[in-house]
Parts: sequence; C-alpha cells; structure tokens
Amino acid sequence: MSDLPFAADAPTHIGRIGIVARDAAAMSQYYQQVVGLKELANSGGHITLGAGERPLMEIEQSSAVRPDDPRAAGLYHTAFLLPSRADLGRWIRHASENRIRVDGAADHLVSEALYLTDPEGNGIEIYADRPADSWAWEGRSVRMATDPLDGEGILASAAGAPDWDGAPGNSIIGHVHLRVGDVRAAEGFWNKDVGFDTVLNYGGQAVFLSTGGYHHHIGANSWQSRGAGPRDKDRTGLQWVELLSKGPVAEKSLTDPWGTEIRLRAAA
Repeated sequence: MSDLPFAADAPTHIGRIGIVARDAAAMSQYYQQVVGLKELANSGGHITLGAGERPLMEIEQSSAVRPDDPRAAGLYHTAFLLPSRADLGRWIRHASENRIRVDGAADHLVSEALYLTDPEGNGIEIYADRPADSWAWEGRSVRMATDPLDGEGILASAAGAPDWDGAPGNSIIGHVHLRVGDVRAAEGFWNKDVGFDTVLNYGGQAVFLSTGGYHHHIGANSWQSRGAGPRDKDRTGLQWVELLSKGPVAEKSLTDPWGTEIRLRAAA
C-alpha cells in the first residue's frame, strides 16, 4: 500500500462502488474518457472499471430502472483521489482541452477538488489531497472549508508533466459522499455498525467520518434529501459500497438505514 495515497493507509478504506445504470456502455465510455478509468472486464450486462489493475467501479446494466431522484437517499458523489497535485493539474488540462463540463471547484483546505455529473446524474469528485501533516485538527475534528480553487497554481504544478493519458495506476476512490434522510441516523450507523470515527459535523446537515485519521472516507448530508425514506430499488445510481479492512475481518454485508449495501472485505 506504500504507493497508494494516505487515504488507503487507514485501517479501513474505500475499495469499490457498485452502481446500476440504464445504459452501462455509455456510462463506461464516460468514466473512461472523462475520469480516466479503464475497462477491466465486460460481460455485456456488467462492466468493471479501474485504475491500473485495481477495480474501482462496477456498473450493472438494467434498462428497466427509473432515473435517480436527487431528493431521495442515494449517492451525492464518488470521489476519485489522484496521487498528486500535479496529476490533478494534468486532469484539469485534459478537461479544458476536451471541453469537459465541470459543475464546480473548491479548495477544502485538506484537499483540492473539481465536481462533475455523469450522464445518469451521479455526482463525481476529482481531487488531490494536501499532505496529511498540513491538515488542521481541533481535537478530533478536522478543519475543512469550501474556498475558491487555485486553478492556476494547480496547473503550474503540472508544468512539464506528460499529458493526461488516464488515471494513474495508484488512483483510488478516496471517499464516497451519500445523500441521507437523517444525518444523526447516518452518523450512528457509521459509528456503531461500521466503526468509523466522526471527524466533522456540520450542525446536523452533514457529517464526515473516517478511520486512521483521514479527513473523510464517508460523507453524508441531507441538503437535498432531508426526511427521505429507504431508497427505491428500481432507481439508477448507487447500490453498494465496498470497504477494505487491513486487519483480520469476517467478511459481511450491512445495510444502511436507506438501503445501501455496505460490504466489508479484507484488503488484499
């Protein structure tokens, strides 16, 4: 794990996610062309995407499902963590040259990020972390913000670097951010059932959780979805999140209060 970002040094971190899509082939093309993932397996109705040889995403085809409801519980975004600021600069250069639509950008103090939306409405974050020893902690709470992004500085960090040719092999999913109906219920589930630590709480509207002192492996907010009940099974979007544990672990599956499956597995 030494060649992977700090997020993967934690006792438990994100492995893969699984989504269901109305057009898996088109979604695969988007994640390859825009995010830089590569197709690792394709059985027609099931596509595996990853970085290097590491699988990060499973797309299940189902033309019968309805589009995701952004006011319901589900996926807020999947956050793809690049190994360095220069890699993020390379991606920004790629996005600019290919006129890729970006929905937003922010400096979160612990990281620098850009935001997109895939063809079926799933949120995406492309980001790079600042060095972990530069993060500011107040007790057990990490300091984060939403400040303007220094795009010029990020591009300058990539000066002389090769053109973007896909996500580097040691890219990972750094965190998954969920839409939930009740932030306190989400926090309780991740604290008690999964064993994650709360690292930041935004007054009952959002909570961020992790293991190993990372700024967050899981985010949960009710900005659009307050009061939402269990997720409809016949919708596109997130179906499961895989967590990888470094220590001895009994492989198991849990279900959060809104019906998202959480799969706990031993890290390879």
